[in-house]
Amino acid sequence: MSRSLLEVAGGIVLAVVLALPLAAAAQGQDSTAKQQAERQITQPGNNAPVWRDVRSGDPAYTSIKGQETNVLIQPSMKLPGQPSLTGGEAWRLFRNGVITPVGGWLVLAVVVLIGLFFWWKGAVKLRGPPTGRLIQRFTALERYVHWVLAISFCILGVTGLIILLGKHVLLPVIGYTLFAWLTSLSKNLHNFVGPLFILSLLMFIPRYLKDNLPKAYDFKWFASFGGMFGGKHVPSGKYNGGEKVWFWLGVVVLSLVVSVSGLILLFPNFDQVRAVMIQSNIVHAIAAIAVVLLALGHIYMGTIGVEGAYANMRYGYTDEAWAKEHHELWYEDVKAGRVKAGTATGTPQSAQVQH
Repeated sequence: MSRSLLEVAGGIVLAVVLALPLAAAAQGQDSTAKQQAERQITQPGNNAPVWRDVRSGDPAYTSIKGQETNVLIQPSMKLPGQPSLTGGEAWRLFRNGVITPVGGWLVLAVVVLIGLFFWWKGAVKLRGPPTGRLIQRFTALERYVHWVLAISFCILGVTGLIILLGKHVLLPVIGYTLFAWLTSLSKNLHNFVGPLFILSLLMFIPRYLKDNLPKAYDFKWFASFGGMFGGKHVPSGKYNGGEKVWFWLGVVVLSLVVSVSGLILLFPNFDQVRAVMIQSNIVHAIAAIAVVLLALGHIYMGTIGVEGAYANMRYGYTDEAWAKEHHELWYEDVKAGRVKAGTATGTPQSAQVQH
């Protein structure tokens, strides 16, 4: 009989102990609900406590499992020169208020400077007449890889600028209908051409790496700015100092940064959190603008800036006079047999058969 009484008493104590937290929780909920009800009377529409909890970034419950699916609004983020805001708002203000205007004005400034330089100096022409003796400067594979990379880069550059600047530059001119179509086309081209650019980049770098290694004579080229202003001839190897800067900074560093950040943005199904996507978008935009600025100079020098430069990459051959004048050390290595290169006669357009 006494044992039964003890068991009953113990059960009552246990029930009371378990009920106390539940009662406290219920009381807390009642208190919160009461406070919210009172707030609606004294401060109609003021749901600050609710939204404060939402913006905290603390995980809540959701039936959909995944990275941050249980976070309604991103926690605060502070980007350079910006106030502390929720992640999406911080990204929007930084992209629209810093990257877009600064990047746009930089691109315009470089285009204007290149135009002024061409107006001042004109194309760099050969000092002497062509010899008719041709040296193979680029193999068929080197030219193929270069053109795939160059064309895909130009598509990405143009579409990227449309996406970044089109709202401010094109929309007021062409209107909403055409701009919406053009932007949608640009987005799809950008997304589908991106992997092709990355693949060609991975083929380009090892193919051109050896001849772009820094040499002691490159410092002489830099010291005189390649003879661009003084007119003094500066000997160089197969690629001069400026071309090597473009290769290492533009192709290797910036293009790889653009590629990696672009892959993160292109494939969100890898379960990247939103903060990583924001950071990748900012890095992608800044690196892309930087590589476009460098590419403008490279494209200028490879087309209208230097006579014969485009034909070299287009046909693979260059006249001995051009090789000696622009890349004298490489020319001497070819003539001495230290570097293997095919030869032909005539003009680059007709140099189809090696001798």
